[in-house]
Amino acid sequence: MYKPTAPGTWKGRVDAHDGEEGKRWHQGIKLLNLTDEPEAAVATQAIALLGFCCDEGVRRNQGREGAVDGPAALRQAMASFAWHLDEDVMLSDAGDVFCTNQNLEEAQKQLGKKVHALLSNTYKTIVLGGGHETAYGHFLGIKQALPEGQQLGIINFDAHFDLRSYEKQSSSGTPFLQIADDLAAASIDFNYLCLGIQQAGNTQKLFNTAESYGADYVFAPALQVYNFQNLQEKLQQFIAIVDVLYVSIDMDVFAAAYAPGVSAPAALGVNPEVVLLLLQEIINSGKLLTIDVVELNPKLDIDNRTAKLGAALLYHVVQQWSQV
Repeated sequence: MYKPTAPGTWKGRVDAHDGEEGKRWHQGIKLLNLTDEPEAAVATQAIALLGFCCDEGVRRNQGREGAVDGPAALRQAMASFAWHLDEDVMLSDAGDVFCTNQNLEEAQKQLGKKVHALLSNTYKTIVLGGGHETAYGHFLGIKQALPEGQQLGIINFDAHFDLRSYEKQSSSGTPFLQIADDLAAASIDFNYLCLGIQQAGNTQKLFNTAESYGADYVFAPALQVYNFQNLQEKLQQFIAIVDVLYVSIDMDVFAAAYAPGVSAPAALGVNPEVVLLLLQEIINSGKLLTIDVVELNPKLDIDNRTAKLGAALLYHVVQQWSQV
């Protein structure tokens, strides 16, 4: 089910005495209704946010539910950001796709349709999850919008491969295996780089699956600022072999001190600083097509720490992406 964002959803501090110079995101964002096919973006740079209110995949994966409220928490955390976007940039909120009656597969199809509608009308797209089952629905839209012959690269900031078997049912742990098999069926390479892997959080079966599908990865302890040059080289090598990039940020990649509000917090997760540096490299490549932030669970958050971190990362993504 799809719902456009209601007027009044975005609200926050107003510095009326500062006029236009006091503008904030909640005052500048445009509401975009995807009930019908949207018109092509008219702004030179058009960025659209789209929510996926779903944690059915987390439930199926025996995780802690609550990510269904992630999109609302991210919007709230972003609302009072100061507006520093150029005049030729349009930031839009395209509403939410909901999972109803535990029908994850239908919700993913609906998400795919909305993502395709945005991408095919030249919107740079940011999906707000939702559990990591968001990724497969997101991909369904990417697949439709991907020009024939172009190679897709997937970069996943995550403590987990999410390459579990979906033979019995899909879940938040299966999306990238589903994507790999869909690509194989279309004779397209599966280019997958997972950054922040926790050895303790992935069974030997998952490491074997990653190897058999040709996935590349970096362990969490190596994802450090002091190791940035090596990480930069690895990232550039990956980017060089693909035409467009889909980036997924699972909030459980971060240390629990920064991101306590996730289903599977990581005591020894990564520092946000290195992820921000790598995101800057990705955006500067000019190949970023679409991005999502997933697994924020507001029910488990402490002082909105995780929501604020996800929002802060997206602030920098929007600022830099709007200039590429």
